[in-house]
Amino acid sequence: MKKFLSYAIPVVITFAIGMLGGYLQGDALIEWYPMLEKSPLTPPAIVFPIAWSILYLLIGISLGTMLVRGDLGLVKLWLLQLLLNFLWSVCFFALRSPFLGLVVIMALDVTVFAYIVYAAERRVVTALLFVPYMLWLIFATYLNGWIYINN
Repeated sequence: MKKFLSYAIPVVITFAIGMLGGYLQGDALIEWYPMLEKSPLTPPAIVFPIAWSILYLLIGISLGTMLVRGDLGLVKLWLLQLLLNFLWSVCFFALRSPFLGLVVIMALDVTVFAYIVYAAERRVVTALLFVPYMLWLIFATYLNGWIYINN
């Protein structure tokens, strides 16, 4: 049971924070975001909840792999990336600021990259679980930057 909880708790926390961020995006997704000029590479809206659901699962499992081993060394970095992930939703959507969103997502990029590097020193699978997240963030940073430059 302890092993199960080591995975389940980070996954539930990640989804809860993601859902809160999604809730805060609500009005902006209807009133503001559709009016913005977007990159031609912007995926259809349905892609975002699917991608984030997969990523949130991987993010939670990644921390779970460390908790099962009793290694708490990455917990602070993991929490920081989750906080920055949440703050991006607040800055970009709730505050409707592509500039602040870009600042936050660049800090998130650095934090996730650092997590991958430090996790790889402890357990490679922990780091690999964050690679899809890093790739998505690079793309999301491009999309955020495109919106900032073109609006």
